[in-house]
Amino acid sequence: MRALAVIGPLARDLVDGGEARIGGGPWHAGRAVRALGQEALLLAKCGERERHDYLRRLAALGLPLSLSAAGETTCFSLRYRPDGGRELRVEAIGEPWSEADEPARSLRRVEWVHVAPLLQGDFPPETLERIAHRRHVLLDGHGLVRVRRLGPLALEGRFDRALLQHVSILKLAEEEARTIVGDGELEELRGLGVPEVIVTFGGAGSLVLANGASERVATRPLAGDPTGAGDAFSVSYLSARAAGHRPASAARRASALVSALLAGGAR
Repeated sequence: MRALAVIGPLARDLVDGGEARIGGGPWHAGRAVRALGQEALLLAKCGERERHDYLRRLAALGLPLSLSAAGETTCFSLRYRPDGGRELRVEAIGEPWSEADEPARSLRRVEWVHVAPLLQGDFPPETLERIAHRRHVLLDGHGLVRVRRLGPLALEGRFDRALLQHVSILKLAEEEARTIVGDGELEELRGLGVPEVIVTFGGAGSLVLANGASERVATRPLAGDPTGAGDAFSVSYLSARAAGHRPASAARRASALVSALLAGGAR
């Protein structure tokens, strides 16, 4: 297995009025990596107030990690409706990722990176270019369409296309993909110029656009709190691709792991 890393901000998630809990890509993807029984480097960032607690939580995953702290931790309040829909509000916004958040030479042996922004602006184009140097980068679509402002989470399809110049794989939730293509077909996402685009549909599987073809991948019905399922899918997909699986096969493996994680209900 070639070396993997997960890079991104952590979050404070307030789910259905409950107590705040840790969230964000390094946390949810880290849990998935542990379930896979492999190793990945976690590079995370949070606010000063949460640093001690979040460091303890991440260390419990038993993975190599680095946590930087500055300003506030991005905070979301989430409410799940009976119909399965989700309402999100942005309650606080953390600082963007910077070169100072990466320990010197931390990525020197890493070939595959899951970059997990929470909002637009978390990873500027020049930051992605540096991270992607001689590496395969999977970018989560949150960083393209989630508007960087407080209040109800808003999505917009306008973003700096320079963000995608160094991206090998783009993972989008269905609503993010629809925000980009508008009334068009999802196959139009090929026009973004990314070699592989994966659109996930929750319990309805995923669409893989790669190598000039499109393939729908089914999954078992999902049960449990879906918070973080996208990051678990992304790092599982990236792990399978790093191991030599083709895109559709990687999507099937990722879907199976997410189903297992949700069924287990682990936090």
